[in-house]
Amino acid sequence: MPHLVVLYTPGLDAETDMTMLCRRLADAMLAVRDEAGRQVFPTGGVRVLAYPAAHAAVADGSGEHGFVYLNLRIGRGRSAATLEAAGDALAAVARAHFAPLLERRRLGLTLQIDEGQEVYDARFGNLHALFAPKG
Repeated sequence: MPHLVVLYTPGLDAETDMTMLCRRLADAMLAVRDEAGRQVFPTGGVRVLAYPAAHAAVADGSGEHGFVYLNLRIGRGRSAATLEAAGDALAAVARAHFAPLLERRRLGLTLQIDEGQEVYDARFGNLHALFAPKG
């Protein structure tokens, strides 16, 4: 269940390629390895979804400022070092992606990783089987 949700202020779609950002973030998640060198986030479980806010108020209300909130929701069980590596990798992707925009305008960025035990967790579908190891 490594789900990364990106919420952002309206209008950023016209200034940057959010689909490309999603792909880059997903690729970064797939590249994260734990201390033993194992892939941390299963390929079939990685999801990155981006949504523009229908309504927003940022800072002074001038409408000139943008904001991007990236929230990675994961289940428990990964080491602090692995979580830090994942956060650093995602932050690096976001910084690089938004660098041209940050040169032109004011933009706030927040990345958070939430780790928790689910109260209820139903998982179904056929996506994971596509990437399951053969053998």
